[in-house]
Amino acid sequence: MPRARARHILVDSEAVCLDLKRQIEAGADFAEIARLHSSCPSKRQGGDLGEFGPGMMVKEFDEAVFTGEVGKVLGPVKTQFGWHLLEVTARS
Repeated sequence: MPRARARHILVDSEAVCLDLKRQIEAGADFAEIARLHSSCPSKRQGGDLGEFGPGMMVKEFDEAVFTGEVGKVLGPVKTQFGWHLLEVTARS
Protein backbone atom coordinates (compact mmCIF):
# COMPACT_ATOMS: atom_id res chain seq x y z
CA MET A 1 0.00 0.00 0.00
CA PRO A 2 1.34 3.46 -0.86
CA ARG A 3 2.29 5.77 1.98
CA ALA A 4 2.86 9.52 1.97
CA ARG A 5 4.15 12.15 4.34
CA ALA A 6 2.82 15.67 3.85
CA ARG A 7 2.40 19.05 5.45
CA HIS A 8 -0.35 21.56 4.80
CA ILE A 9 -1.75 24.99 5.49
CA LEU A 10 -5.51 25.35 6.00
CA VAL A 11 -7.19 28.72 5.46
CA ASP A 12 -10.74 29.92 4.87
CA SER A 13 -10.46 31.42 1.38
CA GLU A 14 -8.94 30.69 -1.99
CA ALA A 15 -7.54 34.24 -2.18
CA VAL A 16 -5.58 33.81 1.07
CA CYS A 17 -4.40 30.40 -0.11
CA LEU A 18 -3.09 31.84 -3.38
CA ASP A 19 -1.36 34.69 -1.57
CA LEU A 20 0.40 32.30 0.80
CA LYS A 21 1.41 30.08 -2.13
CA ARG A 22 3.01 33.09 -3.84
CA GLN A 23 4.91 33.91 -0.65
CA ILE A 24 6.24 30.35 -0.35
CA GLU A 25 7.20 30.20 -4.03
CA ALA A 26 9.06 33.51 -3.54
CA GLY A 27 11.14 31.94 -0.78
CA ALA A 28 9.10 32.12 2.44
CA ASP A 29 9.43 29.08 4.71
CA PHE A 30 6.44 26.71 4.40
CA ALA A 31 6.56 25.71 8.09
CA GLU A 32 6.69 29.32 9.27
CA ILE A 33 3.76 30.32 7.03
CA ALA A 34 1.82 27.33 8.43
CA ARG A 35 2.57 28.38 12.01
CA LEU A 36 1.39 31.93 11.33
CA HIS A 37 -1.64 31.34 9.11
CA SER A 38 -3.03 27.80 9.26
CA SER A 39 -6.23 27.12 11.18
CA CYS A 40 -5.34 23.43 11.62
CA PRO A 41 -3.84 22.23 14.91
CA SER A 42 -0.95 20.81 12.81
CA LYS A 43 0.31 24.38 12.54
CA ARG A 44 2.25 23.80 15.77
CA GLN A 45 4.37 21.30 13.81
CA GLY A 46 4.72 23.59 10.79
CA GLY A 47 1.76 21.89 9.14
CA ASP A 48 3.30 18.40 9.32
CA LEU A 49 0.63 15.70 9.16
CA GLY A 50 3.00 12.76 9.50
CA GLU A 51 2.72 9.62 7.40
CA PHE A 52 -0.58 8.20 6.15
CA GLY A 53 -2.07 5.94 3.52
CA PRO A 54 -4.79 6.35 0.89
CA GLY A 55 -8.26 6.89 2.30
CA MET A 56 -7.08 8.36 5.60
CA MET A 57 -7.73 11.96 4.47
CA VAL A 58 -10.71 13.52 2.71
CA LYS A 59 -11.01 12.63 -1.00
CA GLU A 60 -9.76 15.91 -2.51
CA PHE A 61 -6.75 16.03 -0.20
CA ASP A 62 -6.01 12.35 -0.79
CA GLU A 63 -6.05 12.77 -4.57
CA ALA A 64 -3.61 15.68 -4.44
CA VAL A 65 -1.23 13.89 -2.07
CA PHE A 66 -1.11 10.63 -4.02
CA THR A 67 -0.94 12.12 -7.53
CA GLY A 68 0.88 15.45 -7.04
CA GLU A 69 4.58 16.05 -7.43
CA VAL A 70 6.71 15.37 -4.35
CA GLY A 71 8.42 18.50 -2.99
CA LYS A 72 6.20 20.97 -4.85
CA VAL A 73 3.63 23.23 -3.18
CA LEU A 74 0.23 21.99 -4.40
CA GLY A 75 -3.07 23.78 -4.28
CA PRO A 76 -5.27 25.50 -3.56
CA VAL A 77 -7.23 22.32 -2.82
CA LYS A 78 -10.80 22.86 -1.58
CA THR A 79 -12.27 20.44 0.95
CA GLN A 80 -15.13 20.55 3.44
CA PHE A 81 -12.66 22.08 5.91
CA GLY A 82 -11.54 25.00 3.75
CA TRP A 83 -8.67 25.71 1.37
CA HIS A 84 -5.37 23.86 1.60
CA LEU A 85 -1.85 24.31 0.37
CA LEU A 86 0.04 21.09 0.70
CA GLU A 87 3.48 19.73 0.14
CA VAL A 88 4.16 16.03 -0.17
CA THR A 89 7.51 15.57 1.53
CA ALA A 90 7.81 11.81 0.84
CA ARG A 91 5.86 9.06 -0.91
CA SER A 92 6.58 5.37 -1.26
